[in-house]
Amino acid sequence: MKIIVNGEEREFKENITLQEVLRALSLESKVMAAAVNMNIVKQDAWEHYNLQDGDKLELLDFVGGG
Repeated sequence: MKIIVNGEEREFKENITLQEVLRALSLESKVMAAAVNMNIVKQDAWEHYNLQDGDKLELLDFVGGG
């Protein structure tokens, strides 16, 4: 199935969770926030949140600066 991750279309297996996508992209420890179709998904739900074909996933990492 196809999921758009930060504006880039990617191919994943069916019935994949948000956590599995992060693992597949080697981003588990880097992502601080995630939104699916413009809706924030809380971190404690990532392991059980199933993505659907065509979902738009935005992954955010907070960087300090000044």
